[in-house]
Amino acid sequence: MTRSLRRDLYAVGAAALLVAVAVLVGRHIQDTRHVLYVHWPPLLARWDPHVGPGTPAAVLLAVAGVAYGPSLAARLAWPALLAAAWSAAAAWILSLALVDGWQRGVAGRLTTREEYLRVIGRFHDIPTALRDFTHHIVAGTPDPWPAHVAGHPPAATLTFVLLDHAGLRGGGWAGMWCVLTGATACVAVLVAVRALADETLARGAAPFLVLTPAAVWFGVSADGWFAAVAAWTVALLALAVTRRSPVLAAASGLLLGLTCYLSYGLTLVALPLLAVLLLGRDGVRGRPVLLAALLAGLAVVPVAFTLAGFDWWTAYHLLVTRYFQGVGGRRPYGYWVWANLACTVLITGPATVAGLRRASVALTRTGAGTPPRTAGAPARLALLVCAALLALLIADLSGMSKAETERIWLPFAMWLLPACAYLPRPRAWLTAQTALALLLNHLLLTGW
Repeated sequence: MTRSLRRDLYAVGAAALLVAVAVLVGRHIQDTRHVLYVHWPPLLARWDPHVGPGTPAAVLLAVAGVAYGPSLAARLAWPALLAAAWSAAAAWILSLALVDGWQRGVAGRLTTREEYLRVIGRFHDIPTALRDFTHHIVAGTPDPWPAHVAGHPPAATLTFVLLDHAGLRGGGWAGMWCVLTGATACVAVLVAVRALADETLARGAAPFLVLTPAAVWFGVSADGWFAAVAAWTVALLALAVTRRSPVLAAASGLLLGLTCYLSYGLTLVALPLLAVLLLGRDGVRGRPVLLAALLAGLAVVPVAFTLAGFDWWTAYHLLVTRYFQGVGGRRPYGYWVWANLACTVLITGPATVAGLRRASVALTRTGAGTPPRTAGAPARLALLVCAALLALLIADLSGMSKAETERIWLPFAMWLLPACAYLPRPRAWLTAQTALALLLNHLLLTGW
């Protein structure tokens, strides 16, 4: 066993210990004080060993992905690889969701009491609903929004309102929208890694982006859709700075504006975007209009919502009030500030833990004074990954993400997975990743 592999295993062992302590301490706190409001801490889930119609497909995809994923990722033509990654990711997400059956695992997910589809009828007049949106955020106001509607800017709800208006009504269509769009997040990450680092690292990361344990929460959660929009924001900016394209920069800005109106916390995607600008600063210096195009695109969605009568800042401050009115105000920060990280270990898997260790080594070996444009591809990838990790840590310290981070942090978790490209013996690590996903989905009933 090499010294690097031994250190990888030490890191994985420490992460496994963190998860075990989070489970045991969380179980004790919940049993004695009943303040965590989760049945299987640190995850919002309950113990429920089960199989379902998606089980055979999930097992088959896991076996095939481990056996053939790395070799296919290495030899497929780049466009074919992107298409295969999206198809396989969608199949993996859907098969895991169907372990719980069509109704419980897909069609019913977004129709529960706190979800978006419960308020479709209140958006028949969209302009009026937007002007009135902030009046129903705080608990105790007339007809307060359900938790997930109140907890997000209105673009999140409007996604499903517009699907309904287009004739794609009900939880089945909403669920499949989240699966199919969420699966594109892995494609966006691949595009960005290839543009900013190199194609070899992107190909190495591809099987891990597809067969991620996070797929358990991508299906079916609106946060999968949010993760995709955020991922394409970063990917389009990566293409813009490397190709010096104002059109792509404007498109990235447009999606960034949308991202911020899908979730308040996704303003932190600014950190990966800053990493992209740092890595591509030669392109920005060579064509400063890229920044102007980015800012012009960024202005579109906020201006549109503001003119429609929705005030983002007012809504955010009201959300903080609503958050502390509910279980968020009673959940202990002292537990969740570190137990959230155990959730991140579970959604990204042991391979990502080992990859992050290697990413830190790649970054420190480069040296603080080395310009990003002259750094090697491993260091450039490490900078992008560490920017996403920093965003996740800030979200953690904020205290506005206590529990349910296995779902809420999907947009950040996707950018940690490319660190797996550093790992040798990808099939062994993929086996661990898929085994974790299958165990989580078959032993626990996840929810939100």
